[in-house]
This record gives sequence, structure tokens and C-alpha cells, in this order.
Amino acid sequence: MARIVIDPVTRVGGSLRLEFALDGDRIADAWASGMVFRGLEAGLRGRDPRDAWLLAQRICGTCSGVHAVASVRAVENALGIKIPVNARIIRNLLAGTMLVRDHVTDFYLSQLVDWVDVQAATTADPTATAALAATQAQRPGAAAADFAKVRDRIAAELGSGHPGVLGNGWWGHPAYRLSPEQDLLLVAHMLEAIDWQRGFMRLQALFGGKDPHPQSFLVGGMALVPPWGGPAGSTGRDHPQVPDANAPGALGADGFGLAVDLLATARAFVAQVFVPDVALIAAAYPDFVGVGAGPGGYLSAGEYPRGPVDAPDLLLPTGRLDAGNLEASQSVSGAEFAESVVSSWYSYPGGSDVLLGGNRGQTTPAWPGPALPLQSLEGAGAYSWVKSPRYRGVPMEVGPLARVFVGLANGQADVAVAVAARIAPLKLSVSGLAGVVGRILARSAEAEIVIGHLGTWLADLRTNLGTGDVSVADISSWDPASWPSEAQGYSLGEGPRGTVAHWVAIRDKVVSDYQVIDASTWNLSPRDGTGLRGPVEAALVGIAVADPARPLEALRVVHSFAPCTGCAAHAFGPRRDAPGGTRQHTVEGIR
Repeated sequence: MARIVIDPVTRVGGSLRLEFALDGDRIADAWASGMVFRGLEAGLRGRDPRDAWLLAQRICGTCSGVHAVASVRAVENALGIKIPVNARIIRNLLAGTMLVRDHVTDFYLSQLVDWVDVQAATTADPTATAALAATQAQRPGAAAADFAKVRDRIAAELGSGHPGVLGNGWWGHPAYRLSPEQDLLLVAHMLEAIDWQRGFMRLQALFGGKDPHPQSFLVGGMALVPPWGGPAGSTGRDHPQVPDANAPGALGADGFGLAVDLLATARAFVAQVFVPDVALIAAAYPDFVGVGAGPGGYLSAGEYPRGPVDAPDLLLPTGRLDAGNLEASQSVSGAEFAESVVSSWYSYPGGSDVLLGGNRGQTTPAWPGPALPLQSLEGAGAYSWVKSPRYRGVPMEVGPLARVFVGLANGQADVAVAVAARIAPLKLSVSGLAGVVGRILARSAEAEIVIGHLGTWLADLRTNLGTGDVSVADISSWDPASWPSEAQGYSLGEGPRGTVAHWVAIRDKVVSDYQVIDASTWNLSPRDGTGLRGPVEAALVGIAVADPARPLEALRVVHSFAPCTGCAAHAFGPRRDAPGGTRQHTVEGIR
């Protein structure tokens, strides 16, 4: 069999190596290897639990803040802390903003060039492109002159000799199906999405203090306060004034006014640009409907509590679906999460073939090779820094598609409406969403749903503050003297890419153990002790590849998961000769 290596896979988070064997023109087997060895779990041991979130969120700066929320929830669970209503809403606003941003930018900046021939866009007719834009959505500004500027800009970049990120595209690949005008329209929107992201993430900075890595989280709530003028008179201890007139207080009238304006602009882009663009791609590539479906099991832990944290009503659904059954949603328990390291560069005391639950998980690196530079992962035994999470021993796909399927099975009306609007024009069944196109459509549906709720949460926050309830944190357990000598806690939730779980153990006022199972750990997991592939590996098997030297079809499958090896891998090696110093070699790979 012919063998293809892509190392590194670009437009993903972290370093990812793909290998697959071709039988004729189809992928017969696949291996996904996380090539990053990191250390935030081990680095949290001995730390103050109140600081854990600040370090844990450095797991990823792309889906920024996801691990901060998971970490503070885990510590709050360990210490029995219930956060105020205002804190819950602010956390939803931050996390929801991140999800919408991530879905939109992942489509335009990571996935789009898998479907769009940028070189062909330079031959498009701007007038015809403007006419196409007018049929897609009613919004101002889509003039022929605007598209001509984009076309000429891209042509100049490609012809400059220094095309940057556009220089290594597989332009002219036979798998590209769009017309030059469709290509130009989507490239123009890709450039527009960069500016859109910059404006939209002002919401993250408003409520989080900065982006990436918000700074306003707090064990017990949020570190934000409504406007206060300080004590009367000059005491020398007056409340400090806002140093920048353009940085209004998040919980003041100016802050709410800014947030409303930012949300309106962002929502218009999602409705008028992002949603129609996803529909265009889905309609143009019917051969990728139902392709790359993965192992068939789906998992969602739920997210965005709309009630008390101990008994929340969640916007994003909770449930799991066994392979072959998209209708019977079953309950989810963190006690059923477990990881194998039989194919990973770690060791367990009881042997690498055992499954350890998150609360008993360990991150002990064991690097036996293979020798560098890598020649092949096949037959290497262990071949990834990513562990293999399983639910009751079974691999599960997580992410937007999983949440959509679980939401439909749970009878969520907003999910049903959004899905119907997407599958009806394509004449698809719900089961037809399983695969590459379905993952893209699911992101579109979820972004539309969540951005609608951002406005509701903003109004709820303002209303609740107006009642006189200005509490944003419960600090009654802030003093470590009030803590038990030992405590354990966990959190289950969802980030843009899927299910995120944190476990923390506290002993003698410091973190004694910490474990994380991230969304990409689920999706990028290597084979387990029974030989079952993880979701990405399973999704690649059977994919047809038109040009083995340019396996664009395989990249479409991988990018549909929006994988992030930076999130998926664990551990820490401080010495230059430790696994953390492992260098990546690409001499034999296709870049």
C-alpha cells in the first residue's frame, strides 16, 4: 500500500502528524499523532487552588477562557461554593462569545481553503460576484468595486514572490468545485472575518479584562463590580478613576451600551455572511455529505447554565448517543470517563493497557521512541502524546455535531428549527449530517443559536443588577483556613470543540493532583487497548484521495473536527533532554 505522511498538519492548534495507507485511491488505515509534550497538569501541583484557573487556561489561547471556566468550577465543586446569579451570567457571556468567535473564525481561517481555490478567485468577474452576493443575503456594501479590490489584492499577494499563508495552497486541485465567483466571494468574506473577529472580541475584553486569556475569573464568581464613585470627600483612598475613556466599566451604562452595539454587529455578520457561506459550501460539495462519519458515538456534557449551578437548565444539551442510535439520548457521568495510554507516550503503574478514570488519572511521560527522524508510526506501539479517552470503554466524538445530535434526541426546539433550516435545502436526513459537511453545518447552527442568547443574557444581567442584586462573587470560603484538609472536585462542560472535563484534588491547602480531558483529546485519541481508533482516525478510513501527492480530501476530514493538539496533550519536561525537548522532523512529510 502507498503511504502518505502530512507533518505538520497546518491550520490546527499545536503540532499534528497524520499518516495513512492508501489501498488504491482510498484510505485503508490512519494514524493521528499529537507531537506536543506539554505540562500544565503537572505544573499545577503544589499551587494555590485559587490560582489554578489562571494557569489552566494557558492550555489553549484559541478557545480562550474555556479551561479557566472549567478550572474554577472544579475548585468550587471541591469546596462547595455556589456562585451568584450575576457571576453565572457573566461566565455565560464570556464563554458564549468565545464559542461564536471560534466557530466563525475556524470556518474562515482554518477550513475555508480546503474548499476554496484562492488562485481561481483571481480570475473572477467582480460584477458577477456582486450579483451572487446579492442573492445570498440582503446587506449593504457588496459592490463590484469591493470585490475587484479583493481580487486584485489576492492576485498581487500570489504574484509577489512572498505570498505568505497563501503560498503553499494546493490551488488547481481536482477536488475544488466552486466557480471563480464563488471563490472570490468567500475569500472576500474570509478577509472580512478577520476584522469582524477583532471587533467582536471587544466583548471578551470588556467582561474578561483582556483577550486571549481573560483575567476576571475568581473562585466564587467574577472579579467585576458595578460602577462606584468611592467615599465622599478626599481621603487619599478614593476609588481609582478609569484610566482610558474608551474603556467603559463592563457593568455600567456605557459598558452595556457598547456590548449591545457589538452584539448587533456580530449577529448581523453571522446571519448575513457566515450562515449563507456555510450553506454555499454544503450545497457545492454533496459528495462530502455523510463522508468521514467517525466511530458513530456522540457525547455532550452540556453548557451555559440558565439556573442554579447545582441543578442547572443548560442551553447546550447533556447526553450521549451510542453508535447506530441517534434517537435514544442517555445520561452522562464523569465517573464513566477514562483514559488509555496503550498507544500514548505515558505509563500507568498497573500497565498501559488499563483505563484510568479522570479522578484517578496520571500523567507520567514514558518516551521509548521511535527513533528520530520519524519514518513511520505503524507498528510503533505508542505513537502519540495524546491519550485515549473512552466512555464506558467506547470512543466518542465530541463537538458541535455531537451537541446537535444530542439536542435533537433531547427534543430541543431551537436545535430542531436550526437543523431543519439547514438540511431542507440540501434534501438531507438528520442521519446525513454525520460526517464532514454535517460538522460544518452544526457550527453554523450552534453559532446562530448561541449568539441569539448572548443578547438575552446581557439583558438578564442588566435587569438583575437593576433589582439591587450587585453580588458577583461569594468569597465566604476564600480563606484557606475554612477549607477541609482534603477535598476533591470536578467539572464537566463544553468548549467550542467539545466536552471539557477537569478534576482537582486539594490537600493541605494546595493542589495535590490535577487532570484534564479536553475535547481534542477525545477526537484526536489514538488506538486503545482493544484496537479501536479515535474519531479522527476512524473518520479518515474510506476517504477517496484523488491526488496522493496532495491529499486535500484528508485535510477536509481532519479540519472538520477543528483539532487542537495543544489542548489534547499533557505533561511537562523542564530539561532540554526531557521529552519536552523533543523536536519535530518533517524531512519525509508533505507540508
